[in-house]
Amino acid sequence: MLILVTGGSASGKSEFAESLCLGHAPRFYLACMQPFGAEGEARIARHRAMRKDKGFATVERYTDLASLTLPERGCVLLEDLGNLAANEMFSSGSPRDPFDAVLRGIEALAAQCSRLVVVTDEIGNDGVLYDPATTAYLAALGALNRAVAARADAVFEVVAGIPIPLKGELSV
Repeated sequence: MLILVTGGSASGKSEFAESLCLGHAPRFYLACMQPFGAEGEARIARHRAMRKDKGFATVERYTDLASLTLPERGCVLLEDLGNLAANEMFSSGSPRDPFDAVLRGIEALAAQCSRLVVVTDEIGNDGVLYDPATTAYLAALGALNRAVAARADAVFEVVAGIPIPLKGELSV
């Protein structure tokens, strides 16, 4: 089962996504955020504290999700699609379209899981004009959000800590 969880910054989407994994074992947390700077380190520490004692084994993977092999079939929480897309887009020096690499990775990962919960950010609603590289990133993430949502069995948007079902139903 593929579940997409979207929402704005600090909306509660990560906590909700974790709750979707708690009834399943084994549980893997696929961390995609590269630890850049003090702010990044603090965010990673906060997420680790949230998962503490919840039985997640952390797997760090920043790019090339398609070649990842999990140690066993289980439930995977991928945190998050935005970081994965940015890593694929900007890690080679010059920006490249991350769409195919990320989508191939999601599909390969889903084939190894009993449940895959993908967290993503709701983007592009601020009306701000950005530089061309950021605009290209926002377009790529928007396309990935739509593609993963189309493939997902269930999609939720989390607003102020409240999960709103947009597509499908959860199976236990």
